[in-house]
Amino acid sequence: MLPLFPLQLVVFPGEKLNLHIFEPRYKQLMQECESEGITFGIPPHLDGEVMGVGTEMALVQIVKRYESGEMDVRTRGTGIFLLEEFYKQAPNKLYPGGRIARVEIVREGDRKMGGHILSMARSLFHLLGIEKELPPDPDGFSTYDIGHFVGLSQRQEYELLCINEETQRREYLIEHLERLLPVIRETEELKRKARMNGHFKHLIPPDL
Repeated sequence: MLPLFPLQLVVFPGEKLNLHIFEPRYKQLMQECESEGITFGIPPHLDGEVMGVGTEMALVQIVKRYESGEMDVRTRGTGIFLLEEFYKQAPNKLYPGGRIARVEIVREGDRKMGGHILSMARSLFHLLGIEKELPPDPDGFSTYDIGHFVGLSQRQEYELLCINEETQRREYLIEHLERLLPVIRETEELKRKARMNGHFKHLIPPDL
């Protein structure tokens, strides 16, 4: 039985997540993570439903405790699981729980595809005016590292989480970015034309 903390977000393996804990059930959970060294799971709660794939999390640090019992904590994603059965309340606990099966993650992927993704991500960030450092080498690149920063919807982030092979995750991001980049370029061109509207134009008529 894995303790569960459903949230309206997708967490990727390796991701660092800071949380403010205020509900009694999750204060109990964090206290047990600290005292017993247990992990917990975050299954995304999307469109009113607890999803069937989630991320196993480890408590890294309780940063601050409040007089009310609330706390600020640092956590980190450690792996992926399939949620086989969900319980709104784990036995003798305040928090939810679930029967799970851990999923093996394949982290090695096609190097050429990784370089292509990084190149497209740089183009996207440039178009949007985003300053974000990307891995310089495709060998050290993971799709999880940029999954939140390339314009995926929450549902698409969940679809990415459900893919356990890195090469397939790279294929997913390439298809997404190849659809997205032309739209962004067209939008930026429309903005540029709108800014120029009303300017005196120096145009050379065609030689008819």
